[in-house]
Amino acid sequence: MLAVILSRLARMVVVMVGISVITFLIFFATPGADPAARIAGRNAAPETVTAVRHDFGLDRPIWVQYGVMMRKMFVTGDLTSFVNRGQKIVPTLTAAAPVTLSLVAGAAVLWMALGAATGIIAAAFKDRLPDKILMGVSMMAVAMPVFWVGEMVNLVTQSRLHDTWAFSWVPPLGYVPLSESPARWFLALIFPWITLSFLYIGLYGRMLRTGIIETYQEDYIRTARAKGLTARRVLLKHATRAAIIPVVIMFGMDFGVLVGGAAVLTEVVFGLNGVGRLTYQALKVLDLPMIMAAVLYASFFVVLANAVVDLLCILIDPRLRRK
Repeated sequence: MLAVILSRLARMVVVMVGISVITFLIFFATPGADPAARIAGRNAAPETVTAVRHDFGLDRPIWVQYGVMMRKMFVTGDLTSFVNRGQKIVPTLTAAAPVTLSLVAGAAVLWMALGAATGIIAAAFKDRLPDKILMGVSMMAVAMPVFWVGEMVNLVTQSRLHDTWAFSWVPPLGYVPLSESPARWFLALIFPWITLSFLYIGLYGRMLRTGIIETYQEDYIRTARAKGLTARRVLLKHATRAAIIPVVIMFGMDFGVLVGGAAVLTEVVFGLNGVGRLTYQALKVLDLPMIMAAVLYASFFVVLANAVVDLLCILIDPRLRRK
C-alpha cells in the first residue's frame, strides 16, 4: 500500500510540473503572444512596450522567466498582478479558496448522499413506480442549467417570498467565513449547496442505478442469491459495492474540477467571491500571473482528487491492488 501511495505522489509531482510548463509556454512563449504588449495596452508606443518588457523581466530568456515566476509563486509568494499593480497573487487566491472549498465540499456531501440513495432505491424498485418517479426527477435535474436553478432559487428566497415565514431566515447573498460565525456560514451556503448539487444528484443517481442493474447479471450475484442471502444484503453489500466504483471515479474528477474553479456559475449567482469568479475576472483582463496561478491551483486539486480516488477504489475493491 505504501508503494502505491508513493507512486501516486510521484505521478502528481510530474503532472504538476508538466502542467506548469505547458501553461507558461502557452501564455508567454506562443508565437504572437506578447504579454508586454497586453500590459502596455492598445496603441502603445514601441518604446512603452519595450519599457514594460524590461520592468516585468519579459526580455529575459524564457526559462529564466519560468523559474522566476515559479519562485515568486511557491517560494517567496510575492508574485504580483500584471493588471492591478501591487496586488499579490498568492494571498488573493488563498483568500478565495475557502469560499470555493466550502461551497463544493458541502454540495459534494449532498450529491453523494442523495445520489447514492436515488440510485439504490431506483435499482431496488426497477421498472416500478418509485423507479420511474426518481428517474424522471433525475432527468429534470440533469437538464436544468445551474445558473437558471440558482436564479430561480434567488427569485423565491431573496425576492418574492423572502418576507414570509418560510424564507425570512435566508441571509443576503454573499459568504460568511466559518471562523466568524459557523451558524451564519451554514445558513449562507444552504441554497448554493442545493443549487450546485442538484445536477449531480440526478447524474450520480442514474449512473449508480445503471451500474447496480448491470451488476445483477454477474455470476457472483447469482451465487450470493443461491446461498440464501437476503435481497437487501445482496443489493447493499455486493451489487452496490461493485457498481459504486465508477461513481467514485467520476466524483473525484467532478470534485477536483469544481474546487479548481468550475463552480463559477454558482459563485456568480450567489455573490460568492471564490476561485471560479476570481479566474473569470482574470480572464476578462488577461491577467496572466493570476491565470497561471489559478490553472496550477485547479490542476493541483484535480490531480490530488484523482490520486485519492485511486486509493479509495483499491480499498473498495481489493482486486485492483494486483493491477
